[in-house]
Amino acid sequence: MNSLARFAILAALGLAGALPAHATQDPPITIDTHVDIPFTYMREARFDAGKDTPLLVDLGKMERGGLNAAFFVIWVPQGPLTPAGYAKAVAQAEEKYEGIDRMLMQYPDRIRLATTPAQALANRKAGLLSAMIGIENSYSLGHDIHRLDAAFDRGARYVGLVHVGDNDLCTSSLPDTKNGEPAMNSKGDTGMTDFGRAVVKRANQLGMMVDISHASDNCVRDALKVSTAPIIASHSGARAVLDHPRNLPDDLLRAIAAKGGVIQAVAYKEFLKNDPGREAAEKKLQDAVAKANGDKKYDSDKDDYLPAMAAGMAEIQKKYPLPTLDDYMKQIRHMVQVAGIDHVGIASDFDGGGGITGWKDATETRNVTAALRRAGFSDADIAKIWGGNLLRVWREVERDARH
Repeated sequence: MNSLARFAILAALGLAGALPAHATQDPPITIDTHVDIPFTYMREARFDAGKDTPLLVDLGKMERGGLNAAFFVIWVPQGPLTPAGYAKAVAQAEEKYEGIDRMLMQYPDRIRLATTPAQALANRKAGLLSAMIGIENSYSLGHDIHRLDAAFDRGARYVGLVHVGDNDLCTSSLPDTKNGEPAMNSKGDTGMTDFGRAVVKRANQLGMMVDISHASDNCVRDALKVSTAPIIASHSGARAVLDHPRNLPDDLLRAIAAKGGVIQAVAYKEFLKNDPGREAAEKKLQDAVAKANGDKKYDSDKDDYLPAMAAGMAEIQKKYPLPTLDDYMKQIRHMVQVAGIDHVGIASDFDGGGGITGWKDATETRNVTAALRRAGFSDADIAKIWGGNLLRVWREVERDARH
């Protein structure tokens, strides 16, 4: 896609005359498939996304950086598979749904919900940001398949099966060994449960994308067998580039692509660079900040935005630098080589641990586009990676749905 073709696309969207000069170099749409939010999102003044916030993604940062659309994530931590545990997870998920609802109601002139690819593109044409919703850890369904329908009605358009620690759907790539879960090996990786299979089948019927990021290898294989629609990895890396259990091996990259799916390459430090020194230093800092704040253990929502944490992280960064955009491009190039240019996308994991040198928050979104160009990707390739591939999968999942 040459510059004239790109300008024609922007003109068709009604954008070319309204955008600053640098924006005419933007892809037709930029979609980040994984942005976390705190539990007190839009309820605490510091987390009012329409204002200048300490969050890595807020509306101003999206607007300035050229990030057009993001999946805001309904994440809950893994807890016990008990009635009390399920009830807590359901309540925690509701806090996040309500936070997203508040943002959309308070700033309709800046951001709108998109529950279809067509709505995301229409918002882009209208000069509005798009908020989509994804579920991370289906533990928040409370072991009730009907809650998947309720989540779809709330706007959720992908369902992440698991997080850290096994749940009632499938085994995790990072089992909770501290609490007795078996380590990740042939015996420990039991894959998907009957409830997990039911969730995948119902997601197919609803037109909700199935997300296998965080899932164990056998769970991914089971999801590929059960799903009648393409599946996604909303934020994953390549294990051949960095040997981490959260990253996907080449055979699964190929298998997801063969089914028509997409793997959203994640800009998360631990999946791009092996740095045990930094990991240990961050853990020490977290414990110290929590203790100084009178807490028994570290709470990311509470502690991450304190001045002591910011100062400590700045010192850690001097000694243990974050991975860079070059490291990120290395992952993306490998994933494209293995899975194909039609099956790779972009995810930041901002406000959930994401952020690298060169893409520290949403204001630096255009740096990713520039890095892709330097890495040898054409404008047509970049349009696919930044959103085209994800929209294609989403359309196919919609098309195959039977409500």
